[in-house]
Amino acid sequence: MSTTRPYPPGDRGPEPSGACGTPGGAAPAAAGPDGGVAAPTAAAPAPPPSGGAQERRLSFEDQSGVVPMARDFTRQALYDWGWLPAATADRRAAAEDVLLVVSELVTNACLHAEGPDLLTITSDRKVIRLEVTDRGTGQPSPRTPHRAGRPGGHGMFIVQRLCLDWGVLRTPDVAGKTVWAELGTPS
Repeated sequence: MSTTRPYPPGDRGPEPSGACGTPGGAAPAAAGPDGGVAAPTAAAPAPPPSGGAQERRLSFEDQSGVVPMARDFTRQALYDWGWLPAATADRRAAAEDVLLVVSELVTNACLHAEGPDLLTITSDRKVIRLEVTDRGTGQPSPRTPHRAGRPGGHGMFIVQRLCLDWGVLRTPDVAGKTVWAELGTPS
């Protein structure tokens, strides 16, 4: 696998405090409800991974309206995990950032990669990790130079600004990629 970052997927690299992150590819904790949207295919429940990480998966196979579906699915996970309803403005802003990043990643898969195949959301005490898997061959990157006044092309710039880290995973001899992004959990 490859990534745009010099350290393994899910490892956020050295933190200023000296603590290190845990890998984000943990086993699923539970399949989530679909939040009242079209019947997405969710992964079967599995035992919770060590460290208290929780995971949800949403398959987009044969689905339309995938961007609102992804937002609804993510919003339901945030409710289930206690992010929503938000008690403070900071917690509400953190939840909105997660929903915006999901929208941007899924939209990019629709526009540039034949559509998304799978959304995976993993949360532990420190980080929420969003992964969108697609069959595209392109390499997402923020538009440089970023021109705020021009329409379009802001998706990866937004992801870069809101996230602690992001990157692309590829598996040799497998078509497509997984674009991942990590955001800090609210205090």
